[in-house]
Amino acid sequence: MFSLKNHSPSPLLSPKAKEYLGFILVTLTIVVAGTLLFLFDPASSKLFPPSPFRSLTGLYCPGCGTLRALHQLLHGNLVGAFGLNPLMIISFPFMIYSYVAYGLKTITGRTLLVWFIPPKVIWFILQAILAYWVARNIPFAPFSWLAP
Repeated sequence: MFSLKNHSPSPLLSPKAKEYLGFILVTLTIVVAGTLLFLFDPASSKLFPPSPFRSLTGLYCPGCGTLRALHQLLHGNLVGAFGLNPLMIISFPFMIYSYVAYGLKTITGRTLLVWFIPPKVIWFILQAILAYWVARNIPFAPFSWLAP
């Protein structure tokens, strides 16, 4: 009788090869998306869809303005990017650190300093994001300055 236990297929890629492939795919995605954002302004191009949350509710979400902010950042306009989405600009160094840490571990096996973030800090960050979400939808100054 034929048994599947004895004839299990060998994996096509080793775990290390899967890590490299994952890093390459992430890098290619960043390069392609960055190139598109550099070449096409999300404020005027039809290439990028409008925010679904804004389209459905008429309100700004915490991510509204992110594509336009990244476009401004890619063109060297930090002030313009900050004006469109300050939360994204503040979080950008952490995203870069995560990408570098991921790449370094994948390529060399070395790790960067790993930060342990206590649950209280994570809850504070969540509350700050929710407060930012509400504040940027209040229609008078200084809150209206947070709208993209």
